Amino acid sequence: MFNALILRQQDKQTLASVEPIDETQLPEGEVLVAVDYSSLNYKDALAITGKGKIVRQFPMVPGIDFTGKVIQSSDLRYQTGQQVVLTGWGVGENHWGGLAEKAQVKADWLVPLHEDLTAKESMQLGTAGLTAALCVQALQQAGITPEQGEIIVTGASGGVGSVAVALLHALGYEVAAVTGRAENRDWLTALGASRIVSREEMLSPNRPLDKQQWAGAVDTVGGHVLAKVLSQINYNGAVAACGLAGGFELPTTVMPFILRGVNLLGVDSVNCPFEQRQKAWHLLATGLPHSYYQNACQTINLEQAASYAAQLLDGKVTGRVLVDITAN
Repeated sequence: MFNALILRQQDKQTLASVEPIDETQLPEGEVLVAVDYSSLNYKDALAITGKGKIVRQFPMVPGIDFTGKVIQSSDLRYQTGQQVVLTGWGVGENHWGGLAEKAQVKADWLVPLHEDLTAKESMQLGTAGLTAALCVQALQQAGITPEQGEIIVTGASGGVGSVAVALLHALGYEVAAVTGRAENRDWLTALGASRIVSREEMLSPNRPLDKQQWAGAVDTVGGHVLAKVLSQINYNGAVAACGLAGGFELPTTVMPFILRGVNLLGVDSVNCPFEQRQKAWHLLATGLPHSYYQNACQTINLEQAASYAAQLLDGKVTGRVLVDITAN
């Protein structure tokens, strides 16, 4: 038996509790992993609280990412004792996830832990870190260099945004960080933001084409904020968009794309290929300063995950939340 955070549905309400379960209850998969760490992401919070249509079948173990050691494997790519990382692939949504002491998953969903990262660091980054790295790589591949001007990061107080701010700064970019939380100004500056932009400013009305201000952007919000960002991107600039917390509609026109040659780059971390994941993890392992882990992460245990999920949705959590599965 081992402990897991179990989601059940009763009278259309999602109930979350830590319960002992048997290994035979685990879903099919070639690799059984003893989980060391998971993390709490926005999608996890939606699933745990039931405030988003994330989980379609119950019972479910949430947790869209985890790291741990292989207990047994029928796939030759992974050996007993090897440290592995999982992010995405619907784990924690339609396949039991990482908020448990054990997880059984498909070998294709795993990547080996990067040699320059500890297991703890990999989940201090987790899905949010991987997504941020993919966004930064998308901007680099679009030809956006530090010499071209500032990069604006929306939702900078969140997991993806905070990693993006720190990583872009470490790579030599000037970063403007958007946040609705004035108390985080000093923290974002310490991560590498050269200036802070208020969320209210980005929610103000905009024309299809506003004054050009940014060489590029990492947008974690979507909706009106993304439309505002697009209207302010420099000629031939680019926006890496990865989130839709602000809505999935995009109230803009084709003018930024046609008249300024702006590129809108969609970034998906759920199903991206193995090689792309490896490159993103390498960028994080070699490009992100170690100060990030001290400044932008907090640690909780499995029992605390449900309460922190509600706080995260209420905007009361800053940065990344590491879940130490081995802690009491």
